[in-house]
Amino acid sequence: MGNETANDLLKKVRKIEIRTRALSHQIFAGEYHSAFKGKGMAFSEVREYQYGDDVRNMDWNVTARLHSPYVKVFEEEREMTVVLLVDISRSGLFGTASQNKRDFIAEIAAVLAFSAIINNDKVGALFFSDRVEKFIPPKKGRSHLLHIIREIIELKPEGTGTDIAGALRYLTNAIKKKCTAFVLSDMLDVNPDCSPRYEEALKVAANRHDLSFIEIHDPREREIPDLGLVDVKDSETGECRWVNTSSSRTRREYAAWFAAVREESERLLRRYSIARVSTAADQDSVKALMTFFQTR
Repeated sequence: MGNETANDLLKKVRKIEIRTRALSHQIFAGEYHSAFKGKGMAFSEVREYQYGDDVRNMDWNVTARLHSPYVKVFEEEREMTVVLLVDISRSGLFGTASQNKRDFIAEIAAVLAFSAIINNDKVGALFFSDRVEKFIPPKKGRSHLLHIIREIIELKPEGTGTDIAGALRYLTNAIKKKCTAFVLSDMLDVNPDCSPRYEEALKVAANRHDLSFIEIHDPREREIPDLGLVDVKDSETGECRWVNTSSSRTRREYAAWFAAVREESERLLRRYSIARVSTAADQDSVKALMTFFQTR
């Protein structure tokens, strides 16, 4: 990496740190705390059964050994492990607003990471395209956090496509204890019928971890503007084709497809009670995250 590139990277990291640290302290720390604290319960001890105790917490082994009913006692975990699953596939480079999708994802990921650090939580990151590109195990501390932010900005994917299922399977295998995981992606990972390709992996991961999805799209992805005959290239497959954007039928069919993709992904996440927020790259990340935290 040349000096100019390295300096540019440091400037970007510093800019994100200054902005997101302020946002995390002033706005998100409290919302984050109330939204996610207390979700995990850790085993503390066993004691004799008392009237009103939940029978689902009975410790049958101790009960049998001591010939008297005993229950397991749990206490709220005081810290969490947070893992950011960051989509760095090539579709994230698309952008018609002031920033592309990947830049927007970087800012949101940084705010979440700073919020976690403020609350003394461990933070890890998993970067994926159509494969897992890099995994940074959860740790605490500012230097670790800045390492994650640098990778969000700098890491160049080897893969071109998007495989959310592979990222979720890696999370399930890598993190054995329950964690709070955020998937930051445009979620354009679907079958020809618009159904998500990651349901099975999602089902397994959601059974172990507290999953949330933050979907980022570009405003021009919702509908195609009338620009005449346009040479369009798929950033993930490299396929090119000419599209007549002046055709109202073409624009209508594309808008219907995009709406169906979002509807199917939303239906899937509702089925497994997974929190989700959708935001466009031209919108305010502050409002998007506040809405997300408040609906938790």
